[in-house]
Amino acid sequence: MAYVAGSAVTPKMSVAEFYAGKTLFITGGTGFIGKVLIEKLLRSCPDVKHIYCLVRPKKGRAAQERLTTLFEEPMYDPLREKQPNFAEKVSAIHGDLLEPELGIKPADKILVQDTVDIVFHSAATIRFDEPLKLAVEMNIIGVRKMIQLARGMKNLQVFVHVSTAFANCDQVCIDEVIYPPPVEPQKLLNALEWMDDDMVKMITPKLIGGKPNTYTYTKHLAENLILKEAQDLPLTIIRPSIVTAAWKEPVPGWLDNWNGPSGLYVAAGKGLLRSLLCDSRVVADILPVDFPVNLMITAAWHTVVNRPVEFAKIYQLTTGSLNPFTWGEMEVEVANYWKNNPLGECFRRPKMRIMTESGFLHDLWVLVSHLIPAYAADLAFFLVGRKPRMVRIYRKIHKELEVLKFFTVRDWSWTHSNIEMLKTHMSAEDQKDFYFDPRLIHWPSYMENYCSGTRKFMLKEDLSGVPAARAHIKMLRNIRYTFNTVLLVVFWRLLIAKSSLARNSWNFVLGLVFKFVQFFKLTSTLRT
Repeated sequence: MAYVAGSAVTPKMSVAEFYAGKTLFITGGTGFIGKVLIEKLLRSCPDVKHIYCLVRPKKGRAAQERLTTLFEEPMYDPLREKQPNFAEKVSAIHGDLLEPELGIKPADKILVQDTVDIVFHSAATIRFDEPLKLAVEMNIIGVRKMIQLARGMKNLQVFVHVSTAFANCDQVCIDEVIYPPPVEPQKLLNALEWMDDDMVKMITPKLIGGKPNTYTYTKHLAENLILKEAQDLPLTIIRPSIVTAAWKEPVPGWLDNWNGPSGLYVAAGKGLLRSLLCDSRVVADILPVDFPVNLMITAAWHTVVNRPVEFAKIYQLTTGSLNPFTWGEMEVEVANYWKNNPLGECFRRPKMRIMTESGFLHDLWVLVSHLIPAYAADLAFFLVGRKPRMVRIYRKIHKELEVLKFFTVRDWSWTHSNIEMLKTHMSAEDQKDFYFDPRLIHWPSYMENYCSGTRKFMLKEDLSGVPAARAHIKMLRNIRYTFNTVLLVVFWRLLIAKSSLARNSWNFVLGLVFKFVQFFKLTSTLRT
């Protein structure tokens, strides 16, 4: 069906109807996006026939055991209320992106290739500082293995690949196209075969060029691999920005990791983070996880039902130009939340303003407000027989700050014509159920839920501890005031010993204080 700009198109079938009777294959099902994708598909498309998830054994637990444990998480409670036996529709396929042919057993491979209709490939290493060899193995070679598996699927209708909006972050204005790679993917793979780890580490900065990390670099190359090797597959690419806590589904504020800004929110709430190198006017292009998940589901539906002409239609989902929310605005909302709902056992009182654009001031504050207190605290821990930990915590915080620095001082713009087109092909009911338009987000209420989610789902705290937390903050404030007063007294006494001017100033200040006290006593006596 042709798309006519500015007009609505009557859908051939609803999204839920399309997924009825379909068998799906998902990679990354135990990851952040994958968990939400499984939950949403089963809840909103209840007639899905079956979902197979590629799951690798981990920490002595078999693939199916990991999947069973995953379904016990609170995020599946809403689904469990509607469909108590939902887990029967999901099966684990033992496998690993790092193994030859994905490590899938021959019998499982036959099962998948005989039955699967739709593939969602979201598995990847999302660590920004991942060594290049491992990032290539997961994010590029893993895509090649998935293409080879999909090519043998007899009933394949669509292959959805999850990339990132920052795959082309060396551009300023990013269109819905696959940009030429800095190097042909196969040439890089050939070179890495004979290089040892030390050599790869040495040349990595030169290889990635204008990219800030191996994640964005390998995601860009993966798109080019798809362009060259998957022309015969019905394929679509999703590019979300920084994926964060849920907006509405499965639970407002739900998250399961410290990626993106989540760890920094908690560090600020605990009074640990005192400085962030950031341009407060830059857009913080964060995106609640339910938005890209809904886009994945509806993009697959559109690819099959409306059969777009172009190969690998690209859907970019970012908030910057559609519903901008700056880092400065984010700072205000986060600070207000922690002020009203403080966390327990704070290291120091949360600082309300932590952003600076000056590299020198940031380094100075890191030294004065991060490192010196951390070493002092660890010395105190050591003296009382406890294990030092603050320096280690701050190393993690500084590592995260370094990773995010590239994104907190730059702005990008993305085109969104394909998501606008997709909306016109959806019914009003589907647009409501499978929402992905970021203009729906009310940032203050979302940030409140986000911070609440870090407390509830990551720190396992609840609001019942807020009164005790406020008392702790008050104690920290009194300690700070006492320390500052003692420091001021010591400072002046040292000056008084050497300076008549300082001595006279000191006596003048003491005289004013004495007169104020006398006046206060006299006023109280007269009132009595």
